[in-house]
Amino acid sequence: MSRYLITCTPAHGHVVPLLQIARHLLSRGHDVSFLTSSRYAERVQAAGARFLPLPVDADVDLDDADGAFPERRGLTGPAALRFDMSNLFVRPGAAQLAAIRAELEARPVDAVLTEPLFVGGALLQLLPAHERPPVVVLGIFPLGARSADTAPFGLGVTPLPGPLGRLRNAALRTVAERAIFGGVQKEADAMARREVGRDLGGFVLDWAGRADAYVQFTVPEFEYPRPDLPATVHFAGPLPPTPSDPVLPEWWSDLDGSRPIVHVTQGTIANSDFGQLVQPTIAALAASDALVVVSTGGRPVDALAGKLPDNVRVAEYLPYDRLLPLVDVLVTNGGYGGVQQALAHGVPLVVAGQTEDKVEVCARVGWSGAGVNLRTSTATPAQVARAVERVRSDSSYRANAERIGAAMRDADAWRELDRSLDELAGRWARVRGGARS
Repeated sequence: MSRYLITCTPAHGHVVPLLQIARHLLSRGHDVSFLTSSRYAERVQAAGARFLPLPVDADVDLDDADGAFPERRGLTGPAALRFDMSNLFVRPGAAQLAAIRAELEARPVDAVLTEPLFVGGALLQLLPAHERPPVVVLGIFPLGARSADTAPFGLGVTPLPGPLGRLRNAALRTVAERAIFGGVQKEADAMARREVGRDLGGFVLDWAGRADAYVQFTVPEFEYPRPDLPATVHFAGPLPPTPSDPVLPEWWSDLDGSRPIVHVTQGTIANSDFGQLVQPTIAALAASDALVVVSTGGRPVDALAGKLPDNVRVAEYLPYDRLLPLVDVLVTNGGYGGVQQALAHGVPLVVAGQTEDKVEVCARVGWSGAGVNLRTSTATPAQVARAVERVRSDSSYRANAERIGAAMRDADAWRELDRSLDELAGRWARVRGGARS
């Protein structure tokens, strides 16, 4: 049995997959503690893990960032990115590290498992090997490891092969690190010097690639080629879907295969404004031969204002394990988990998301040929109609989705996670032995 500490920024989209990982580790007989916001205490305890609260200075409500920071409202583009990186992720880092140190002093662990936006993990891994446990990054959104063959993470720029592409990437990296995020980087380095006595060691958005191990929960087929990836990066395949609620909406029998099915969702968090994607999709396909199946992501069904067209079916939640095998096209704002579930079933996509990690998810959908990237967060009905028709009429999109899906179905995320942790334990024992000698 091993003892693990999982650390997680207080956001629903981060906590849910990390709790899934915690449940797996607990099922293997490991001891698991989980450091995150008190808002998630009951969920952590229900999973069977030991709950640890983040200190107040690190307990930022990422699910209501505008409420926590009213000055954030109205920011777009680089200004919004800089604000989020500084206020939501970098500044809580010192308090995160203090919480980790206090826990490690009280209860030593075999490894700290974290996700890429938990900057306290970046600070911890700067310490000498003999002063800390290994740091394992859990890749629950697109891979952010630095590479000469990819543009900086967060720009949504797809690869350009060859020397020209590497020159472009180097230029974009300079712009990102010194101009767009220059102030954020200086702030992160200054914090690292205060807390551990040295700079962060590289760009703040790249730190996960410098961790002791990086377990990425996807397959190489859905990631950009990076020949220079360090050996510490392991592709595990997507996290297995969680069991679904067997309760089906009363209209479920309409999905009998007699009509094409287009499913549209804005997920469970970025769904306060259905005018971004759900309502444009309903309008775009109102006269279509397809059934438009809408998931409101937990919001009341009547949040969709006005009379709905006859070809629309709506539910708050839908069981993806039963729905996706029936779907012809998924229209989504690009949540990593939902996109990968669709691909695992060979479902092609239309994606429209340019915030958080969604810009990178959507870029990979377009690059992989598994769907159309609308390159916006606020799609128009005309854009959606053209994209859906393109995906339905061009068989290459489904073929590419099936190709990626086949690789995902062959993967075993739990087996690879266990193997990576076991390998790290052996390697770390040698590293620490060498440090002591």
